[in-house]
Amino acid sequence: MSRTRSLRRTLLLGILLPVIAVLAFSSVKQYRNALEAVNIAYDRTLLASAKSIGEDLEVDGFDAHAVLRSPVPYSALEAFEADNKSNIYYRVSSLDGEMVSGYAQLRFWHGSIPSRPVYSALVDFYDDQVGNEPVRVAVLLQPVAGKNGRTMAVVQVAETLELRHTLARQILLDTLWHQALLIVVIALVVLVVVQRATHPVRRLSQQLQTRSEDDLTPLAAPDAPRELRPLVDATNYQMARLQHLLDHQKRFVRDASHQLRTPLAVLKTQVQSALRNDVEPRQALQEINATVDRATALANQMLALAKVEQLRHQDNPAPTDWAEVLRAVALDLSPLLADKDIDFAIHTQPTPVRAHDWMLRELARNLLHNAIKHTPPGGTLEVALVAQDGSANLHIADSGPGISTELAKRLYQPFSAGDLRHGSGMGLAICHEIVLALGGQITLSNRTVQGQHAGLDACVSLPLDQNPG
Repeated sequence: MSRTRSLRRTLLLGILLPVIAVLAFSSVKQYRNALEAVNIAYDRTLLASAKSIGEDLEVDGFDAHAVLRSPVPYSALEAFEADNKSNIYYRVSSLDGEMVSGYAQLRFWHGSIPSRPVYSALVDFYDDQVGNEPVRVAVLLQPVAGKNGRTMAVVQVAETLELRHTLARQILLDTLWHQALLIVVIALVVLVVVQRATHPVRRLSQQLQTRSEDDLTPLAAPDAPRELRPLVDATNYQMARLQHLLDHQKRFVRDASHQLRTPLAVLKTQVQSALRNDVEPRQALQEINATVDRATALANQMLALAKVEQLRHQDNPAPTDWAEVLRAVALDLSPLLADKDIDFAIHTQPTPVRAHDWMLRELARNLLHNAIKHTPPGGTLEVALVAQDGSANLHIADSGPGISTELAKRLYQPFSAGDLRHGSGMGLAICHEIVLALGGQITLSNRTVQGQHAGLDACVSLPLDQNPG
């Protein structure tokens, strides 16, 4: 089982890890800069010592015959006496490398003066070793002149690196201490901010936990942050859908219990009458059969109404050609047309509609069945299905008696048939729910010709599928 991710931990890692990486890089860079700054400072001290030694040099003779004397004054090395961490070495030599005084362990300089020296003197700085100790060396080419001679001397002063590294590390430690304090402050700020930012989430969670099981009212979160609004809105939308489903389920159970009670009571009465021989057996069976047929039709239509609600919440279906479905339904109902000798005409165009095949078939079956039932024998019935202005438009025109003003007020309500002895009154309710689920419109209106009633027009408009491929 995977561990649940913590928002606090995610933010801490997401903020602190980049900060720590940047600070680590900065620390390394700062250590190098500190070491460079320390080297510059101490290089100046080395140069000052070399100049102090070079200023006291004496010479006898000129050029190749010159003889150097090097009395090293105490002041030349005085700058280092307070430091007991470093060792100082010096060497005074002629240009050809002959040592005049100093430490023989310090090797003679064989480099060259930089073309653009930092200082005005002829000086060079380099790293070397005395024995096994790394040292920093300043070399000065010092002209020596006097009444008794003239020559050029090479003065080298070297210092071991302990003090330089100690100072650089001290600077680094001070920097790391401040950076660690900065990281702690950032972590505390993140914890406090996350705690305050997630307070609305915890409040919503508590609000949901304290609700009763059947409470699906929208969440009240007026002070929720902008980032939480999509979640709150989605939750409220889902709760509204659940409330709709529960209401539909309650209504279905209530209607089913009410409507099925009557045919079952009638059926029980008929059976009891047959058992008492109140009617002829054949007549009793016919009456029982008729009652069972009405109860079966009622149950099937109630299940169809429930199935419409179920399909409404399913995924987006594939496109279906409504024209093919309509012609198949008309073919299934052709025996009813022939039985009443109805003059039937049908005209269709390809009309792809994104809907479940069952919904289109049930819609067409109920509308055609109602039209056939109310069309008088020998009457006319015309069906047309065309695609126009992005809609699939179905027009069914019968020659029946139409609908009364009273029935028109409750036309799409369940169990509102004009004559409940010949129907359950649910066909149009099913059609209405299917059309609403598919985002369309349905209208039923009486048709008149020259002021005389001529029949009923049933018109359905559904959105065409704009991407049939």
